[in-house]
Amino acid sequence: MMVRGMLVFLSAVVLCSCGGGYKGYMTKPYTVRGQHYTPLSVEQALGYKERGEASWYDESSWMGFKRGNTSLGEKVSRGAVSGAHKTLPLPCRVKVTNLENGKSLTMRLNDRGPFIAGRIIDVTPRAAAKLGFKDRGLTNVEVRVLSVGDGKYERKADRKWIPFF
Repeated sequence: MMVRGMLVFLSAVVLCSCGGGYKGYMTKPYTVRGQHYTPLSVEQALGYKERGEASWYDESSWMGFKRGNTSLGEKVSRGAVSGAHKTLPLPCRVKVTNLENGKSLTMRLNDRGPFIAGRIIDVTPRAAAKLGFKDRGLTNVEVRVLSVGDGKYERKADRKWIPFF
């Protein structure tokens, strides 16, 4: 009986730890390299549209070993189609359109950045390849918020886009 109880308890712990996903929305202010950032509220983000420069970043190390974690605490995956933004609530689903070739992609934002002046979004290598700018490194894009949050926390944007550029 005691062994069975321990197995149930350990199973519950393992199942809870495998969930891994962030609960709710990450909107708390933060500081990087002395610069203070205040993320938008969920309501502000739901009508968000922005144009600017995109870059790509690769947080994995040699041959994919020793991957880091995103701002949400999720493991970095080399093959993921995801990205980073300084002020949108996390997690967030956006449509990114490469303004130079017209290619679009829907992706989940789960990280903070880019922390280089003039850049509005960082995307994973796979996302950059799908958007057609991986070889160039940078491109001009439009970012539109489709939804904020995951699962029961997800809130979808209406179709009234508010330009922020």
